[in-house]
Amino acid sequence: MTLQASSSPWHAGWVGRGLLAVAIVFLLKEAQPLLLPVVSAVVLTFVLSPAVRWLRRRGLPEYGGALLLVVTLVGGSLLVGSAVMQPAAEWWDRAPSAIDRLLERFDQFRKTIPLLAPPPQPASEPAPAPPAARTQPRPKGVDIHVADPPPPPRDPLKERIASESLALTGAVLGSAVSVGLSLAATVILLYFLLASEHWMIVRTVEAIPKRRDRAIVLCAVRAAQRQIAVYIAALAVINLAVAACTTLAMMWIGLPNPVLWGTVAGVLNFIPYLGPAMIFCLLLMAGLISFGADLMLAPALAFLLIHAIESNLVSPWFVGRRLSLSPLSVFLSVMFWGWLWGIAGALIAVPLLVGLRSVCKRNRRLRLIAVYLEGDAVRKPPSLRSLVRIRRRAPGGVAPPR
Repeated sequence: MTLQASSSPWHAGWVGRGLLAVAIVFLLKEAQPLLLPVVSAVVLTFVLSPAVRWLRRRGLPEYGGALLLVVTLVGGSLLVGSAVMQPAAEWWDRAPSAIDRLLERFDQFRKTIPLLAPPPQPASEPAPAPPAARTQPRPKGVDIHVADPPPPPRDPLKERIASESLALTGAVLGSAVSVGLSLAATVILLYFLLASEHWMIVRTVEAIPKRRDRAIVLCAVRAAQRQIAVYIAALAVINLAVAACTTLAMMWIGLPNPVLWGTVAGVLNFIPYLGPAMIFCLLLMAGLISFGADLMLAPALAFLLIHAIESNLVSPWFVGRRLSLSPLSVFLSVMFWGWLWGIAGALIAVPLLVGLRSVCKRNRRLRLIAVYLEGDAVRKPPSLRSLVRIRRRAPGGVAPPR
C-alpha cells in the first residue's frame, strides 16, 4: 500500500502570511512605548550619519561628532521651545474664555440648522401675580418665598463638548510624562547609534557570506541614508520658509503671538496632507476667537494661500525628481503610521517610505513595490493602448521592433 503525500491547498501559505502581517501590525501598536523611540532614533541616525562621517574625515572621532550633533539638535529644539513657551502659555490661560466665545458663535451658527439648533430657553421674566394677591396684605410672621426660576433645558451637544474638552485636557497632561521619557530615550539612543554607526554597518556587512549580497546591502543602506537625509534637509528648508511666511502673514493680519503660529505651521507641515489641515483648523479657531466677522477667516485663508504656493510650486521644484513619491502611497503611509503611533508616527511616515523605496529598488523580488511607490515624475507610465495592443508579425515571421 502506497501512501500519497498530502499537499496543502494553494491558499494556505497566503493565509499564514496574512495572519502574520496582522499580528505584526498589532504588535507594533501595542509596543509603541518601546518601538517609537527606537524607530525615531534610527530615522534621525539616517539623517545625521552623513554629517558624522564628514566630521570623521576631518579628524573628529565619531563619538565627538555624534555628541556635537546631538547637543546642537537638543539646544536648537530647546531654543525654539523657549521662544514659543510664553505665547503658548498665554493661549492656554485664555482657553476657558476662548472656548466660551467659540460656543457662543457656534450657538449662533446652530440656530440656522434645524437638526443642530439648541433647545428653546424658558421665559426669564416671572408671570405677573393676580390682582387679589397684590392687594391682600401680608400677615405678620409669614414669609413669602418667590419660586426659583426653572433651570435651563439641557443641551446634550454642549455637555458633550465640555466633557470631551475636559477629557482632552486630562489626556494631554497625563501623557506629558510619557512623552518626556520617550524624548529622553530617543536622544540617548540617537547618540549611541551615531557614535557606533560605522561599526554596526561593518559588522552587518561582515556577517553576510556572499560578496555580491554585501555590496547590495551596503548600497541599499547608503542610498537610503542619502535619500532620507536629502529629503529631510529639503523639507526643513521649505518648512522654515513656510514658518517665516506664516509669521509675517499673521503679523500683517494682527493675530496675537504670530511667532507661535509660524512655529506651529513649520512643525506640523512636516506631516503631508494632515499637517496643513490641522494648521488650517487651528488658525480658523484662532481667527474666530481673536477677530470679528470681518477678519475671522483671514488667518486660515492666508495660510491656505501660503500652502498652495508651497505645495504646487516650491516643493516640486525643490525636492526634485529623484525623491518624487506617489501621492497615494504617501497618504496611506501617513494614515497607517498615524493610526499606529499618533503624531510621532505621522512625522516619520514619509522618511520610512523613502527608505523602503530605496531598499525595494535594489531587490529583484521587491522592485514591483518600488514601482508603485514612485511618482510620475520619476518615470512616466506607458499608455494603456500600448500595453494591450497586439503586435503584428512581419512577413518573415519576426515581430517588428517596438
